[in-house]
Amino acid sequence: MRSELIVDVKPNDISTALLEDGRLVSLQKESRDASYAVGNLYIAKVKKLMPGLNAAFVNVGYEKDAFLHYLDLGSQFDTYRQFLKEAFDDKKSIPNISKLKSLPDINKHGTITDVLEIGKELIVQIAKEPISSKGPRLTTEISFTGRFLVLIPFSDKISVSQKIKSTEEKFRLRQLIESIKPKNFGIIIRTSAEGKRVAELNNELKALLKCWEDSIAKAQRLDAPSLIYEEESRAVSVIRDIFSPSFENIYVNDADIFDQISHYVTLIAPEKKDIVKLYAEDIPIFDHFNITKQIKTSFGKTVSFKSGAYIIIESTEALHVIDVNSGNRSKNSTNQESNALDVNLRAADEIARQLRLRDMGGIIVIDFIDMSQADHRQTLYEHMKEVMANDRARHNILPLSKFGLMQITRQRVRPALDITTAEACPSCGGKGEVMPSLLFTDMLKDKIDYLINSLKVSNFTMYIHPFVDAYLKKGIFSEYRKWRIEYGLKFKILPDQSLAYLQYKVFDQNRNEIDLKEDKDTSTSTKKESRSKDMKDD
Repeated sequence: MRSELIVDVKPNDISTALLEDGRLVSLQKESRDASYAVGNLYIAKVKKLMPGLNAAFVNVGYEKDAFLHYLDLGSQFDTYRQFLKEAFDDKKSIPNISKLKSLPDINKHGTITDVLEIGKELIVQIAKEPISSKGPRLTTEISFTGRFLVLIPFSDKISVSQKIKSTEEKFRLRQLIESIKPKNFGIIIRTSAEGKRVAELNNELKALLKCWEDSIAKAQRLDAPSLIYEEESRAVSVIRDIFSPSFENIYVNDADIFDQISHYVTLIAPEKKDIVKLYAEDIPIFDHFNITKQIKTSFGKTVSFKSGAYIIIESTEALHVIDVNSGNRSKNSTNQESNALDVNLRAADEIARQLRLRDMGGIIVIDFIDMSQADHRQTLYEHMKEVMANDRARHNILPLSKFGLMQITRQRVRPALDITTAEACPSCGGKGEVMPSLLFTDMLKDKIDYLINSLKVSNFTMYIHPFVDAYLKKGIFSEYRKWRIEYGLKFKILPDQSLAYLQYKVFDQNRNEIDLKEDKDTSTSTKKESRSKDMKDD
């Protein structure tokens, strides 16, 4: 299977799309100034204790207080608390964990009031991002994730990924890490560490230890609430988690992010460094790789798949309901049972893709087409488990109930990705009346004239809907060619599939967007007609 990662960097956000054999299977979008992301560390202050919930609400600087449950404190919370006391009492030096005496584990059945008090300063890590009306969920069981290892302060345990099947390799890695890890630091050995040499693992361990020391030093300097450690950029963290030898290409359309990813791939897999490529074409990168069209067909309430069948997805905060419909398939088959099985199997493939694509979590209930034969229901259950095997999120699948419902629970760490595929009219703002569409091209010409002759901008690019682009460029003596002759070769017009029909965007040569919409996009010709009419009335 051919895997490619496409990274679309925009001024305000970064989108990463994973393609398998050209088909979109994962899409993640994150603001470039996003905070409160999973893995970030904060110095925070306890604001309220809730004995009834056995939890505390903690101020990390978010608009809503973050949630910290007693069970998320970690078994070594007393050792952690002792370390913080030493670190905050003497802010000129960082206590050495290796010399710290480990205290007994806290009581699993204890209460939050036994270990915390209002106003207490803590170092906390985001375990779950803010979702809907809820603030972040926190943990004080801190970890630092690398390509091969996960470092856990205040622990002394070594764990090996269950995906490493070889007993000899597990023993080798465990012995190797035991010889290089400092005392009072736990290590989780990830699947990607299989077959790695001691030098590679030791280099990453040193890098993770430095992250820990830098975070504590920053916590000693800052007041709560403050960010003290930030996860790597989303593009780099995606590669860290999903990178495999099957990756053939990683395309990036931004030079800075390209350098970050290229540097990271060179560190973890020097032999694959050439797969990272800078995309420098003017056509939007998602359009070039046919991702925009796949996004528009894959999101929304109704999603169609092969042979006319479709699924309907409805979501609430904690529950997603998916209804499978055969569409016009029922007209093409005389055997209802075999037809139902075929549609259900194809629906299972699409549903598994949708769960990954939208990052849907919580409880998912699927209403498959009813099947009377028990072996068909078992076949569907086994097939769903098979197609969900590549899903990295923890999940649990239950067999079909007697009502034909399948229940799935899937780990939810981030809010589900919800992309609205319906396009709001950019001209009327949803009011129902727009300028005559024939005048839209006149308005575009006015904008070009304004940019070149009034603002003195050159070498800019105007993006428009592909249909409008085709209209402007049709024929030998096209409107586009006439404009280029009139205004010179100071601009380009290109199609962008993500734009609505009467929508446009303009970017300067440095890829900064130029905002020209203050005048509500009323064409100059329309204004001239209006002014002429006013003069006659006078």
